[in-house]
Amino acid sequence: MSDNTSKNKERRASGFAAQAAILAGAGIVSRIIGVLYRSPLFHIIGDEGNGYYGSAYAIYAMILMVSTYSIPTAVSKIISGKLAMKEYKSARQVFKCSLVYVAVVGAVAAGLTYIFAPVLVKEQPNALPCMKLFAPTIFLAGFLGVYRGYLQAYNTMVPTSISQIIEQLVNAVVSVVAAYFFSLPFTKGTTEYAMHGAQGSALGTGMGVVAGLIFILIAYGSRRKEIMKTVEMDTKHEEESYTRLLKQIFFIVTPIIIASFVYNITTTVDMKIFYGILNTKHVDTVYSANMYGIFSGQYTVLINLPVSIASAVGTALIPSISAEYTKGDKKSAEKVFNQSLSMTMLVTIPCAVGMAVLAEPVVQLLFRGATKTASSALTAGAIAVVFYAMSTVTNSVLQGIGKVMAPVINSAFALVIHIIILVPILFATELNIYALVIGTVVYSFIMCVLNGISVKKSIGATMDVKKIFVAPAIASLFMGIAAWGSYQLIYRIVHINSVSLIIAVIIAIVFYFMCILGLGVYKEDDLLRLPKGNLVVKLAKKLHMLRD
Repeated sequence: MSDNTSKNKERRASGFAAQAAILAGAGIVSRIIGVLYRSPLFHIIGDEGNGYYGSAYAIYAMILMVSTYSIPTAVSKIISGKLAMKEYKSARQVFKCSLVYVAVVGAVAAGLTYIFAPVLVKEQPNALPCMKLFAPTIFLAGFLGVYRGYLQAYNTMVPTSISQIIEQLVNAVVSVVAAYFFSLPFTKGTTEYAMHGAQGSALGTGMGVVAGLIFILIAYGSRRKEIMKTVEMDTKHEEESYTRLLKQIFFIVTPIIIASFVYNITTTVDMKIFYGILNTKHVDTVYSANMYGIFSGQYTVLINLPVSIASAVGTALIPSISAEYTKGDKKSAEKVFNQSLSMTMLVTIPCAVGMAVLAEPVVQLLFRGATKTASSALTAGAIAVVFYAMSTVTNSVLQGIGKVMAPVINSAFALVIHIIILVPILFATELNIYALVIGTVVYSFIMCVLNGISVKKSIGATMDVKKIFVAPAIASLFMGIAAWGSYQLIYRIVHINSVSLIIAVIIAIVFYFMCILGLGVYKEDDLLRLPKGNLVVKLAKKLHMLRD
């Protein structure tokens, strides 16, 4: 292999790491905004309102996945493959066909959602106002997805990243303000108050999509001339039949839609089973809404924060691994896979441990006045962060190399086991929310194991277990002890939760990276791929802890 070829591959790997870091950073910022605005929202609508919003959102997310949300993945995959072969005209045609696809499918999905809203939330009728308000958002989200996927295929994650942050900022502001004004005419503490406050939060979700779409259109406009130049320069390839391209999109999108549907239907299934069984047991509906509100509005929101890193890495991974696989370069594809999984585990494993040991102070800081049920659930189910992170990355790998049916089968199998375990627990015990947490952990664990096996079979990827799992796990174990101990000590001195938690987290971060460097597993190249990796390398060199 020539030096130029090696340099090109290193440049592509470095480019992937940079794009993944950008998208991961935006994902983290978006999730942080999402967590922070939940605090004032919680104080307005409470657990009951969160239960109504979460119930409607579970259905909305499922419909979105089926109708339009899989489009960015499909568009990015198809177009990146064509760009790798320098088929710029065909890539442009795929983009146009995708717009037609989401316009038709999105309109149908939005219309049916509005019409059948009462049926969709029949287990929790108080979620109906939210459900109806989500309908138009489904239509608009499709266009946002297409433009994001198109720009991602050109290996530029900045527009997607900024649009995600803008979307979440607008969502946060509108959700809180609308929840306040929608609930204002009603008496606080009543079901009507919670219902209309939740509806205000649903409006925020829609306005966030509108803001994200406006920005992505502006970003696309700024790059349109550059993109069109590549199309005009493509004189080697003739334009393909739009009928053929639509068929190609359909046959690639459909398996991804099925995969996304099965992969994400768990939340909806959980919600339906939870309310259904508790209704059968004649449990008070307001109590059920409160319990589900804690699960969806606190536990799920918090574990999704670190999982967003995996989602961002996975999204950035698809164009890169698809291009390498299309060229038949399995070694490069394997390298990208290992790199992405290592980046993900290096962050998500300590996050899971930190959440488990500091669950109570974290929940009390963000949701002042929340019951201990939320913190207990977070401690019990924090491990799901690691399982979801791994399954998310491996799912993206399988989609990127065209093995879209593998995660479908894996998801279906995991879902069946999940239901078999969840239903008896809910029927026979009073665990309620903890049953949902147990089901979440089981499902995510089975998914990550089965997806890992599928990736191994598909590209023969051999994971560096020591670097990817063992080193972060050992460092996280000691970090967890340091975090818990420092929090307890500082709190006994100052008696202020926020101050004690912030100091404990800072100590934990420093302790974790000291442990990671002390293990001597990571080289300079590994650390440079991390966000702000150059600063980590400088620190490691000063401490003489960097492996040669």
